[in-house]
Amino acid sequence: MQPKSPTHFLFNYFKSYLSKPIFLTLTLLLLAGSAYAQTLNVSGTVTDETTGETLPGVNVAIVGTTTGTSTNSQGGYQLTASPNDTLRFSFVGYQTSVVPINGRAVVNVVMSPVIISGSQLVVVGYSTQKKEDLTGSVSVVDLESMNSQPNAQVANQLQGQASGVTVISSGQPGEEPALRIRGINTFGNNEPLYIVDGVPTQNINDLNNNDIASMQVLKDAAAASIYGSRAANGVIVITTKKGQGDVQINYDAYYGYQVPPSGNVWDIMSPQDMANSVWQAQINAGITPSHPQYGSGSSPVLPDFIDPPGSMASSVDVDNYFLDPFYTDPSQLGTFVYITRANKSGTDWFDEVFSPAGNMSHNLSVSGGGDMGNYLFSFNYRDQDGTLMEQRLTRYTVRANTSFDVSDNIRIGENLAYSVSENPQFGTLDEDGPIGMSYREQPIIPVYDVGGNYAGTHAEGLGNPQNPVAVAQRTRNNEFTNSRLFGNLFAEVDLWENRILFKTSIGGELYSGSGNSFIYPQYENSENTTTNQYNADSYYGYNYTWTNTINYQETFNGVHNVEVLLGTEAYKNSGQNLGGSTQDFFSFDPNFTNLSTGSGTKTNYSFRYEDTLFSLFGRVDYNYDDRYLVSGTLRRDGSSKFLDNQWGLFPAASIGWRVTQEDFFPEIDWLTDLKLRAGYGIMGNQLNVDSNNPYTLFAPNPVSTYYATDGSNSNNQLGFSQSRIGNPGAKWEKNISTNIGIDATLFDGRLEVIADYYKKDIEDLLFNPSLPATAGSASQPFVNVGNMSNTGFDLSLRTFGTLTGEIQYNANVSFTTYNNEIKKISDDAQFFEQAFNRFGASGIVRNAVGHPVSSFYGYQIEGFWDDQGEIDDANAGAPSGTYQDGIGIGRFRYADLDGDGQITPDDRTFLGNPNPDFTYGINLGLNYKAFDFSMFWYGSQGNDIWNQVKWWTDFYANFGGAKSNTLLYDSWTPDNPNASAPILEAATSFSSNEVQNSYYVENGSYLRLKNLQLGYTLPVDVIEKVGLSKLRIYVQAANLFTITNYSGPDPEIGFNPSTTDPNDGGSPTAFGIDEGAYPSHREFIIGINLSY
Repeated sequence: MQPKSPTHFLFNYFKSYLSKPIFLTLTLLLLAGSAYAQTLNVSGTVTDETTGETLPGVNVAIVGTTTGTSTNSQGGYQLTASPNDTLRFSFVGYQTSVVPINGRAVVNVVMSPVIISGSQLVVVGYSTQKKEDLTGSVSVVDLESMNSQPNAQVANQLQGQASGVTVISSGQPGEEPALRIRGINTFGNNEPLYIVDGVPTQNINDLNNNDIASMQVLKDAAAASIYGSRAANGVIVITTKKGQGDVQINYDAYYGYQVPPSGNVWDIMSPQDMANSVWQAQINAGITPSHPQYGSGSSPVLPDFIDPPGSMASSVDVDNYFLDPFYTDPSQLGTFVYITRANKSGTDWFDEVFSPAGNMSHNLSVSGGGDMGNYLFSFNYRDQDGTLMEQRLTRYTVRANTSFDVSDNIRIGENLAYSVSENPQFGTLDEDGPIGMSYREQPIIPVYDVGGNYAGTHAEGLGNPQNPVAVAQRTRNNEFTNSRLFGNLFAEVDLWENRILFKTSIGGELYSGSGNSFIYPQYENSENTTTNQYNADSYYGYNYTWTNTINYQETFNGVHNVEVLLGTEAYKNSGQNLGGSTQDFFSFDPNFTNLSTGSGTKTNYSFRYEDTLFSLFGRVDYNYDDRYLVSGTLRRDGSSKFLDNQWGLFPAASIGWRVTQEDFFPEIDWLTDLKLRAGYGIMGNQLNVDSNNPYTLFAPNPVSTYYATDGSNSNNQLGFSQSRIGNPGAKWEKNISTNIGIDATLFDGRLEVIADYYKKDIEDLLFNPSLPATAGSASQPFVNVGNMSNTGFDLSLRTFGTLTGEIQYNANVSFTTYNNEIKKISDDAQFFEQAFNRFGASGIVRNAVGHPVSSFYGYQIEGFWDDQGEIDDANAGAPSGTYQDGIGIGRFRYADLDGDGQITPDDRTFLGNPNPDFTYGINLGLNYKAFDFSMFWYGSQGNDIWNQVKWWTDFYANFGGAKSNTLLYDSWTPDNPNASAPILEAATSFSSNEVQNSYYVENGSYLRLKNLQLGYTLPVDVIEKVGLSKLRIYVQAANLFTITNYSGPDPEIGFNPSTTDPNDGGSPTAFGIDEGAYPSHREFIIGINLSY
């Protein structure tokens, strides 16, 4: 066994400690204790300011203590306090009230409902604004709803929580989701820019969601262009929590039980049905049926043993078997005696590689503050086992946020987080991973042979798949550890009677990672890989951002409100990747394998990267009498990634009109506030080009000259050849954004409506078009050739209120549409193809002018050829004499779209695309006394999925692996002319399985119940006995069910995290292809929230 790293032991130590009951016991003991001076019995009634009704369930607490209570069904309360104490009254949907007792025995309180769009401060570019003064398009995320999603990735939790945001993910632990703000904006990297406590980053994978205080999504140029060249894909601004007041200790934990899909998820035939289908396929092809396993009789017979092929029990000596099933000696590879008993009832391979798994999280924070500063320290531990075997995520995160008042006008502080994670991933979403093999390996094959070794397709006549369990378990000792330090140090100075704020911040990240993997030789398959190879990879690097801003605010004559922001920013990113591999080990013991112990070919690689950015920016906001709002921003960026066009200018402007503030606007009882907005601006993108793009590069290239050219005895010479063609004229991608919006609050602020129409024209897209062969083998550069557009509509609804005296409700709805269209690719090309999965030189995806990104392309099926007469008539009318290659009874009939009387490549068409027409999220909440209930629904409508699994399971001739029941029970026959699949036959054909066609395209729309939670908060008078101020327990269920017509296990198809190969569904311009996606799982959770 390979030695474990110190980090591994640290993980296991904390894991065992946190899981023990004594952890909670010690925590409770540490929190216990309080003291009281002279006491007074205080009582009173709490009422609604608007209706005058009493409010039951209001939390009443003595400020600075753990003592508190709740109002009863008549809105009354009673508690014991000191005459000089202060009471805090808090309730969902109402503004918190803080009232001194001042020696009174009766303290009645009137609470004001919260007006949703009131004076809430929203963090925008380098400053804050009142929500009512926003003129750009900004979505404010409801953190309570977001954090109810049990996911280690903050980006995954954003799904359905903000209009304009689309999240594509899967059930794989630690997978980085694809997050899109208002659609696809480029042919390359579409990830948004994240601003965490003022520091820009592209990575929030290790951010602890419990540390987040607020989150805003900046969607249009008016809101985001202040971030210039990195804002084209949208900006997400995150502020982490700060301490305040008395010492506060919070502990939050949950344990989840993850349950993968069950049953025959691929609809695979039983072994007997598989044998019957072999006979039927050969009969339909005019062949006398026979098979190495099933014999050659009039009907197939399942053997007792599949290795030796087709053997019955009387002919196999199961005692003649020897081998260590977990061999470490390569010499044993040649000593196998293969004896494999047939699994006549069938192996459910999906069930073999997927099983229920645990998921836990523990979060502990300590915070507080006073006149001299504030602090918050937090610790988070997450441990999630994948439902797919050998998948896991273990992560530790610590955070320290402090701020200190050096004087009345000077503050200093820091926000720092450090994380360590272990997340060994492997390619699970393609046809060669364990999920792909779970629909390819035949069910007659058991997991293990009679000696306990892996069974497989070494047995004759069973195709060339691999044992899915073997594929997964051979990664057992793979490791990858990442560490990251992220944060900033800052100083703030108030000047000129607090009218001017100067702030300087230097922040960034230090990151590193290392891992290793081992490729074991195979012995159980028909096409074994005999290579054994050890791979080691590592990376390290840093980036920093130094930001300086000065902010001036002034009000003139009581109605002219002006704010001016000026700033500079410098950014540098640098790092290195390196690794190596070696082969031919005399032992496969993981304690022995490393780069130095292999005797075979050794290879290594390394590369460095570095880029810099310098920026000047400014913004002016003007507000006249809370009626007319004007904002303008300008940013100038200079980037080392470009040569001739290093500098870019990114302006934006927006206006707002609060119509309800006008004297002429009629007073409408139900309309509280109405604001109209409009914005226009330009954002940039430099993510899709690296710093080497401007330069022509040469690299050493050893070649054979076939005779010595330097007087030596060797014909192997080392020379240099061009490895990359440079493009010094490349420039920024430009995202030109137009936005028209409306903000309205109704019914005394109980309903908020935010609606936006947007249009984005993206110009000068960076793309590397193919070059002619005369250009040589050098990599082509990225050039500015493409244009694209996105249009759409965002809608956000928020409401709250009281159903009865004791039942309160709240609801949030987000709705997003986007329509993507490629306007231009290059002067010489109208399209480019990707994803050539099993279809030769023609791609599944065609990105073409006039169509959305990642559109599926192929032949449109319009039925089957039902009889020879139809075929003869079609051929008679074809100019070539053949209407369709491979034409035959029971095969697909393709549509003649160009009307020339025969099927040619010109009849191919666009069959669909994975971009949804719209997505939506619905959050619903109820509160009854101490109980709270919430649910979250998420849906996607109009997206298509290319189900590549069908190529393997629905056509007999494709590699002889497992097949679906559709092939046997719903394929074409004279008695079933309206079947789903073509005739069951042994032959391959253009008219069935050889070309892309609409058979693979399915409607991927779905509606999923993502979350259901029920919580109970214990009464304060009960928990204060152990020194607690809050104790809430809850139960929760995630992904309970999904409504969809998609035939696969999960309609939510994520990107392949192990590759960016556009031919393998891993590209931003080639997605929505299901080769065996990691399915989402149901999860059942119990959790606790505890405060002192």
